[in-house]
Formats: sequence, structure tokens, C-alpha cells
Amino acid sequence: MNHQRILKNKRILLVDDESDILETLEELLYCCKTDLASTFESAVICLKNNTYDVAILDIMGVRGHALLKITHKLDIPAIMLTAHALTPDNLKLSIEQGADAYVPKDKLLNISLFIADVLTAKEQGKKTHVTWFSLLKPVFDKLFGEGWRKQNQDFWDEFDDKQMAARDDIQKF
Repeated sequence: MNHQRILKNKRILLVDDESDILETLEELLYCCKTDLASTFESAVICLKNNTYDVAILDIMGVRGHALLKITHKLDIPAIMLTAHALTPDNLKLSIEQGADAYVPKDKLLNISLFIADVLTAKEQGKKTHVTWFSLLKPVFDKLFGEGWRKQNQDFWDEFDDKQMAARDDIQKF
């Protein structure tokens, strides 16, 4: 997958209360049109006044889950990007509220891969978690400990079933 081709000229809303994260994202996404917001309120103004291909939302400090609900209502794919809210409960909540991906900030350098995956899925009319979760599950296993999915086993079993169905759909192409 050619990430730069997929990302070229896409309009992306970047929301984080850490200016260095916003600057890094802006640099990594040089081929995109980006709007930066460092507060919940400024993000809402951006969402009211612009159309976005995708939003990247921090969780802590900018009320990321509240912004996720707004982007979901506006049919804007959203990627949750977090360091301080990196927990199994926040991962599950993000997925339940419609996040298209949940990425630890220490994987920021791969953000174009995750955005391209989300945009490709949307282009194909699919809501899939295959690529990002496949890549990050070992990270979650290491961070959260063995058996972290047991507390919400039914949720994760259903999630796995959806992943397998999405993987089968992808293999048909």
C-alpha cells in the first residue's frame, strides 16, 4: 500500500494538548492538509467549520472520547492516539464509541500506515480493525499483560469474529 498516495491532499484534524505531538504529526503528515487543535473547544470549532477525511484525537487533556462521539456522528473516521489513557478499558471504550483505530503515542512514527488503512477501509465501504489491531495486539499484550482480554471476553470474541470476517473480505480482492 502506497501510504503517501492515499494520504496526499487529505484533510486531517489533529487534536492533542501537547504542542510537540501536534508538530510531529504535522511533519509526519506533510502531504496532507492539517488543522491543529490543542483544546476540546478549538477542535469543536474546527469540526463545525470544516470537512475532514480523518481525525486524530488524543484522549486525555482534550476530552477525546467526547470528540470521538462528535466525529462519529459526522461520519469522520477517528484514530485515538494516547499515552496516558493506554488501558484495556480505554481501548474497549474507544472501539465501542466508533474509533477506527487506537494507537499508542510511542507508535506515532507509523501513523501514516494507520491513517491509510482507515481511509482505504472507508473508501471500500468497510469498517475494519484488521491492520492496526494485528500490528498492535503484541504491543497491547506486552503493555496490559497476559490475559488482558479475559475481563471482557465476550466483547473481544465478537471483535475477533468481526476481524476474521473483514480479513476474509480483504482476501477476496
